[in-house]
Amino acid sequence: MVKRGRIVAFFLIVLVLGATIGTTYSDIASKLNLGLDLQGGFEVLYEVEPLDETQEVTTELLESTVRILNERVNVLGVSEPSFNIEEPNRIRVQLPGISNQNEARELLATSASLSFRDVMDKEYLDGSDIKEGSARQAFDPNTNEPVVTVQFKDANAFGDTTEEIFNNPELDNRVVIWMDYEEGDSYQEEATKPDPKFVSAPGFQQILRTTDIQISGDFTVESAKRLADILNAGSLPVNLNEEYSTSVGAQFGQQALDKTMFASILGVLLIFVYMIIYYRFPGIIATITLSIYIYLVLLVFQLMNGVLTLPGIAALVLGVGMAVDANIITYERIKEELKEGKSIKAAFKAGNQHSLSTIFDANITTLIAATVLFIFGTSSVKGFATMLIVSIVLSFVTAVFGSRLFLSFWVQSNVLDKRPGWFGVKKDQIKDIASKEEIEPTVFGRSFDLVKHRKKFFSVSIILVILGSISLAIFQLNVGIDFKSGSRVEVLADQSLTTEEIEGLFEEVELTASGPIVLSGDNNNIAVAKFEGELSKDKVAEVRALFEEEYGNAPAVSTVSPVIGKELAQNAVLAVIYASIGIIIYVTIRFEFYSALTAILALLHDAFFILAFFSITRLEFDITIIAAILTIVGYSINDTIVTFDRIRENIKKKKRVKSFAELATIVNHSLIQTLARSINTVLTVIFAAVMLLVFGASSITNFSFALVIGLFAGTYSSLFIAAQLWLVWRGKSIKEKPIVYTEKKSYDGPQV
Repeated sequence: MVKRGRIVAFFLIVLVLGATIGTTYSDIASKLNLGLDLQGGFEVLYEVEPLDETQEVTTELLESTVRILNERVNVLGVSEPSFNIEEPNRIRVQLPGISNQNEARELLATSASLSFRDVMDKEYLDGSDIKEGSARQAFDPNTNEPVVTVQFKDANAFGDTTEEIFNNPELDNRVVIWMDYEEGDSYQEEATKPDPKFVSAPGFQQILRTTDIQISGDFTVESAKRLADILNAGSLPVNLNEEYSTSVGAQFGQQALDKTMFASILGVLLIFVYMIIYYRFPGIIATITLSIYIYLVLLVFQLMNGVLTLPGIAALVLGVGMAVDANIITYERIKEELKEGKSIKAAFKAGNQHSLSTIFDANITTLIAATVLFIFGTSSVKGFATMLIVSIVLSFVTAVFGSRLFLSFWVQSNVLDKRPGWFGVKKDQIKDIASKEEIEPTVFGRSFDLVKHRKKFFSVSIILVILGSISLAIFQLNVGIDFKSGSRVEVLADQSLTTEEIEGLFEEVELTASGPIVLSGDNNNIAVAKFEGELSKDKVAEVRALFEEEYGNAPAVSTVSPVIGKELAQNAVLAVIYASIGIIIYVTIRFEFYSALTAILALLHDAFFILAFFSITRLEFDITIIAAILTIVGYSINDTIVTFDRIRENIKKKKRVKSFAELATIVNHSLIQTLARSINTVLTVIFAAVMLLVFGASSITNFSFALVIGLFAGTYSSLFIAAQLWLVWRGKSIKEKPIVYTEKKSYDGPQV
């Protein structure tokens, strides 16, 4: 008898959720904070140094510096600037959506150390003598030129200064006003230059005892206002040395956002179509819960006030793959139970029970990799890791609870009774449940002996490792500026570019690329050039102005100091090491040490192949590739755990395994039983990764390449390396130490 109430409840819940998503999605999307790579802007990392040997850089001093920087940025009208104090003594500033990045850079870096000197560079007064907040942009009543007016706290202070200068004929009755005077600066030298470093050098004919002074110079209205703003914000209590910076034009950001969103939508739609075609009715349920999952991820990310970056969008799409995987594990188990002759309800219950621990273990190990990535990553990589963590948690909730709830409405309504075809199971595949005959696991209707060919798989991997090692030894990696320091300029045009054309423009600003200029994008309209050393602030401004005038788009410019490059490289290595240690500990606890060891060897196998691939292809290896490697680490261990979990379950059924042949049969059966799941999972994630590769922004092209290569390598190592290495090692001692499982104690093998 059909229970229509459950079907009605299903449709009511889906309609309510659909209406909620449809009416609130655009509002959530509009409130998401976009990273610099999606809306343009400026990011800089400052190393904070004391003004003198007696000063100590403390937390209070860093917080005071941040407050002053924030006051300066407020005059630019930047929406939601970000200031982060980083250990041990650094400040990271992010200014999204700013239009005049050169002005922002100058405004931030100026220490605002105002000093009043004579022509021999002796200092008399400094910024502390000026009344706080008194600086104003005004106009000289005689010349109508822009000037800056300020007030002294004490009229006698300026009077004593002018008196001393006035009484010394050699000092030319002139007060030289400096901003950020440095040791070695000279008025006599600067006065001969068309653009001197000092602000102004007004003369006077009498001793002036007044609180009101006027600073004149070759000001525009904008530059006079900026000087007034800097004076009002105050002097920085420290020196700021720029260690890293990146600037992205708004056009770059918008194009990257449009292309990556298009690629993401295509990837998700392909996943939906594949799930429906392969899993039939459960596939439809999966598309509903995946849609809810995407909505929840964006909602939680927005509530967290997270910053969405290009890698973050990639993490969201990959998270869809994680959520799909949880569904696939469950649906494959339900199909197996149906083939054994169980009823729809019994198969649904058993499939859910058997898949839960597998899904949990797989998600935990991926979460370990994502957490390590968050701890050691830079700003954009942190955005990727944050999105990945949110995605993993919500994929578990929606796939385990959401999908099961929705499917249970239909199962318990009796509509699906005697309809195994709705689950993709043909009637001739179903065995008689009363039969004691063991079902031979098959994939696409065929059975394979994968274990029999283990030596061939080992040989293939050894040969590839040797070839990869040779390539790395000879050619090494084409590392980006993230790891070796330097500067990178990415040019965007509306027409096709040539390397000769770009080289000619760089020659105009006296720059020569350290390597070949790389063209990419639609019709070669993007050019990337790298330079040895850090480009100065003035040179960056010059480059941006030149290319913006030439192509209408300001280029994206990134600079990395040797200190930061070295730290990024160290953090990348530490991230992989710590992720591996965390996974070893968890897998050892949940299974056994042999399982953990073979799983880690498989992970190193996958990471190595990504390195070898980048060495052979000469693609640029930057910090986002580390994010890709750790993502693959998560996926690979995910695959491996699914296989080990099935081996554990099959050993439980056998209860005692006392020969290598028995163990080999169990491992082979486990591999075949999980093969369909492995293939389907990697296909769905590759759909998304390939769409990002083909249609996504050029800045994540290499990231997408790494994902695609890593996904293939991860699936290969899980099926043909990890489980079979475990078989070889465990099988050597099985005669002396058989694997035994009883109800009272855990068996001597992969532990419960």
